[in-house]
Amino acid sequence: MMAKAPKTTIFVWEGTTRQGTKISGQMAEQDASLVKAQLRKQGINPLKVRKQGIQLFSSGKRIKPMDIAIFTRQLATMMKSGVPLLQSFDIIIDGLDSANMTKLVQSIKADVGSGNSLASALRKHPQYFDDLYCNLVDSGEQSGALETLLDRVATYKEKTEALKAKIKKAMNYPIAVVLVAVIVSAILLIKVVPQFQEVFANFGAELPAFTLFVIGISEALQEHGLIVLAAIVGAALLFRHALVKSEKLRNSVDRALLKTPVVGDIIYKAAVARFGRTLATTFSAGVPLVDALDSVAGATGNVVFKNAVGKIKTEVTSGTQLNIAMRSTEVFPSMALQMTAIGEESGALDEMLDKVATHYEAEVDNAVDGLTALMEPMIMAVLGVLVGGLIIAMYLPIFQLGAVV
Repeated sequence: MMAKAPKTTIFVWEGTTRQGTKISGQMAEQDASLVKAQLRKQGINPLKVRKQGIQLFSSGKRIKPMDIAIFTRQLATMMKSGVPLLQSFDIIIDGLDSANMTKLVQSIKADVGSGNSLASALRKHPQYFDDLYCNLVDSGEQSGALETLLDRVATYKEKTEALKAKIKKAMNYPIAVVLVAVIVSAILLIKVVPQFQEVFANFGAELPAFTLFVIGISEALQEHGLIVLAAIVGAALLFRHALVKSEKLRNSVDRALLKTPVVGDIIYKAAVARFGRTLATTFSAGVPLVDALDSVAGATGNVVFKNAVGKIKTEVTSGTQLNIAMRSTEVFPSMALQMTAIGEESGALDEMLDKVATHYEAEVDNAVDGLTALMEPMIMAVLGVLVGGLIIAMYLPIFQLGAVV
């Protein structure tokens, strides 16, 4: 069983070198005493060590998962080229333009330079390097094939982040359409419709029902617009807070998303791709199948697949073949089941799972492109109906007046 990393806290420290030069930095450790011990190993006399406070404003670019993927690829490439580990860190640092990323790599280099393993240095930064990442690096160090494992981890991170970006693209596009439509409609209702309303007041004739309906919405927004906006923002924040706190709500949202037309199919294929990619990476690294399934459960990104992987692990532990255990969950597509069965029979399970992941990543890519192409004309249609409807409602009384004249 792969051990979980202990919980760490970010500490800010100040100290002096053997030459008396004052320096400062950050370190992730379990408590302040361990930070002081690590600093003394590095030849630094610690003067102050305290927990990092909450920063209201960031002092630099936030480190993104893709930054970690690029760092891993650079490290893997240099080590495969025969560059020593510490020298590889120096080369990477010289090419970084992010202050936060530079501090992170310098901290890792300092830990490795003081005699710690790369895996233990990475575990001090759990917000950037998860258990799966650290366990794979640890396996590489213990087997003497760190450069090979780093290459696999880099590929895994690149593929995973690319897949996440595609999912975000598919989800953000419809949201952007709705927001644009709402903003344009609100501007017309609050700023434009009242101008026409003043003109209509001088007509002395009964206005069409459609025009009266639009004017009613405009008046409601002018009187209660801020309340409506505050209610929407408050509801969104409450939902987000509930989503973080309530596992039951998160599970319900996960199940609902899988049943959503078009988007649900993309999320489903993405979960299958993540399952294949994670299991292929861990299994090829020499991690036992049962232990590898622990990492896979959290990497699928959906509670339906997480529960399915838990059931698979139970059956595999009792001696059932992986493809049979997968079939019993009734979650995975037939193509993934057949490829897994072939992999188990041929002894090339990691290769077949990698092909499954590649296939469904391509399926997600095609589905997102199709959704994007479909949404472009829909944007024009939705905006046309909303804006055109408001314009018709405002000019309808003028047309009727002209017909009477």
